[in-house]
Amino acid sequence: MNSPTLFRDAAAPRPPDRVALRGDLLYLRADPGADPDAADSAHFEPDGWLLMEHGRVAGLLAADREPGADWPREDWRGHLLLPGFIDTHVHAPQLDVMGSFGTGLLEWLERYTFPAEQRWADTRHARVGARRFVRALLAHGTTSALVFPTVHRGSVDALFEAAQEQGMCLLAGKVLMDRNAPQELCDDIEQSERDCVELIEAWHGRARLRYAVTPRFAPTSSDAQLAMCARLLRNFEGLYLQTHVAESQAELRWIRELYPASRSYLDVYARFGLLGRRSVLAHGIWLDDTDRELLAAHRSTVAFSPSSNLFLGSGLFDWARADAAGMRVTVASDVGGGTSLCQLRSLADAYKVLALQGQRLSAWRALHAVTRGAAAALDLEDELGHFGPGAWGDVVVWNWAVGEVQAHRVGLARTLHERLFAWMTLADERNVAAVYVGGRRVRG
Repeated sequence: MNSPTLFRDAAAPRPPDRVALRGDLLYLRADPGADPDAADSAHFEPDGWLLMEHGRVAGLLAADREPGADWPREDWRGHLLLPGFIDTHVHAPQLDVMGSFGTGLLEWLERYTFPAEQRWADTRHARVGARRFVRALLAHGTTSALVFPTVHRGSVDALFEAAQEQGMCLLAGKVLMDRNAPQELCDDIEQSERDCVELIEAWHGRARLRYAVTPRFAPTSSDAQLAMCARLLRNFEGLYLQTHVAESQAELRWIRELYPASRSYLDVYARFGLLGRRSVLAHGIWLDDTDRELLAAHRSTVAFSPSSNLFLGSGLFDWARADAAGMRVTVASDVGGGTSLCQLRSLADAYKVLALQGQRLSAWRALHAVTRGAAAALDLEDELGHFGPGAWGDVVVWNWAVGEVQAHRVGLARTLHERLFAWMTLADERNVAAVYVGGRRVRG
């Protein structure tokens, strides 16, 4: 079926044939777990060379092994070069509602989120908003993301078009709601299924784009709509599933009213066959041990969204219990409940959430959760989140310090972990010096 997609003429940019970046190179080779001393899980090459060829990593060289004269060079000595961050849960239209005052989750949706999303019905508004959102991701050091647009088909086209213009890896899908939401944001199942099929055929697997089946959350989808989601996942290879689960206690009480036969909130999704290795469920604060074991068995991922959870007063995610069950966990911004697209701010808030529970988050694990760990959760570890040969050349060049206070603190660090942790805690998007997507410099 040919899609009447509005923006089919967008073309992915061509990367340079070769480029060599010089700087302090760091990436995670493996999940360090909760061990704060797991430095062997990281590869650090101070003042090294990152070689990228045709948009992908060709190799790393130590400082004393310069690339050949046929390699164009860009000198970032004194800067930290990391794989681009991956945000596994973020809402494109909700830049409009960041920092809105005084509500919990359900009232937040009614008062702020739904009105903002209704504006994306206008195609021109969606295109402008999508480009603003994608530019903002890059400006904050995020080069790949799993994104909620809106229920409007044009919002998906606009978002994919904007990402493709930058050569980004982006995953998204039409938000699905058919009850318990404003009428303007609900659609019938037959039409929404047709829209999804045409969007999948237009965008899934095109350039670096992937389609995610996107029921907002169980309260806004009927049984028939959740069954439709499962049908799409069965009928098309390699699709993703993104939704929300167990974010607030008020939400849990609502789920018990709507689904009295289900053992838990998560069980609603399990009964419809929506859990799998490409399923990412945001929040997961109010899960029990049976839920955690079920997520682990299906290799599904919880996108821990600490800034949003703190801002909305939703609760504290327990990473230690997730570990005990063998769950996969990433860290996400959840803008606009979250207050910044910068994943460094998400990680700093994650540390605080865990500290309140007597847990500690090392810089190793934190950075893994927004790079290689996030790529693994998206089944894209071969392509994203590290500097191994063949990975996409998505690189963010960071200033180790901006301003006298950061410079003083980072300069006092005695170990690499101490330096990274101080940088992670104190830095933000102002520390971004340059961004490369697929080997092509797009900022800085």
